[in-house]
Amino acid sequence: MAKPIIAVPMGDPAGIGPEIVVRAVADVNLQTEALIVVIGDRRMIAQAMQVVGITLSVHLVSEQLTDNNRLDIFEGPGILNLIDLNNADPTQIVLGEINGSCGRAAFDYIEKSIALAQAHLVDAVATTPINKESLKAGQIPFIGHTEIFAELTGTDNPLTLFEVRNLRVFFLSRHVSLRQACDLVTTNRLVTTSHKCLKVMQQMGLAGALAIAGLNPHSGEHGLFGEEEGLAIVPAVAQLQAEGYNVVGPIGADSVFHLALQGQYAAVLSLYHDQGHIATKTLDFERTIAITAGLPFLRTSVDHGTAFNIAGQGIASPVSMIEAIRLAARYAPNYRQ
Repeated sequence: MAKPIIAVPMGDPAGIGPEIVVRAVADVNLQTEALIVVIGDRRMIAQAMQVVGITLSVHLVSEQLTDNNRLDIFEGPGILNLIDLNNADPTQIVLGEINGSCGRAAFDYIEKSIALAQAHLVDAVATTPINKESLKAGQIPFIGHTEIFAELTGTDNPLTLFEVRNLRVFFLSRHVSLRQACDLVTTNRLVTTSHKCLKVMQQMGLAGALAIAGLNPHSGEHGLFGEEEGLAIVPAVAQLQAEGYNVVGPIGADSVFHLALQGQYAAVLSLYHDQGHIATKTLDFERTIAITAGLPFLRTSVDHGTAFNIAGQGIASPVSMIEAIRLAARYAPNYRQ
């Protein structure tokens, strides 16, 4: 099977995105797993190569398709395939500073990558960090990647999935307060979200049980430490099992992630943001990759920010970017099918 084509939007030009993209493209091992096409600005890519001390030959990818109805991507070591949007002038950008023009440019890169994926010209998208304040300064009406991808693809409430090593974690809720997160633990929401998780697991070729984490210490100890398990989680698991799904729970949050890492469960449904984030990032912060599931195509992402404090210093680690592209390449064939 041909190597998957992964679109990589460059991210906020004032952050570390261009640097980690250049380093990832230069990784010889990654070149054997994926064809990478970067969406960005040629001038910022040239500046990033100077910063990190890497020389790559930039091939400008034409919007005109080849005779085989595909992008004219060059394959080989030392080549960076780039769709140049020419929208980020380095002379007008101070690295490490919030800039509305950078927020708009970052949005343009994402928008183009989505268009390519929806046209089936790329097999998946692996995103670099963007900055919420720069988006706001650029009058972009979204707070982050997930919201942009949801709006531009017409996807209602996409799922977030984290993967690190053999641990995969879905999230019942994302950016809400802990109080709100507890209120969102309802039987209906658990059943609906589990259905989405199970569909994504099937798409990704993952066999095994979905474990639903407990909310309270020791999963409530039959009501001694909280009633959410008995009132919401147990009925949800019973309904899902009656429907024939391989779902178990509630499993205490102090053990479920370890058990999943050991292979007992294919994935875990975390009941709130930090419950799953702490488990994955403590295991391996750099290699924790975010996957936005439920979209018409696969999207992976680094799980770190624009790191304005080190932008332009050439010290940003490309590990998360490399892993994001690698995961996109691994799972893209299932999504194509």
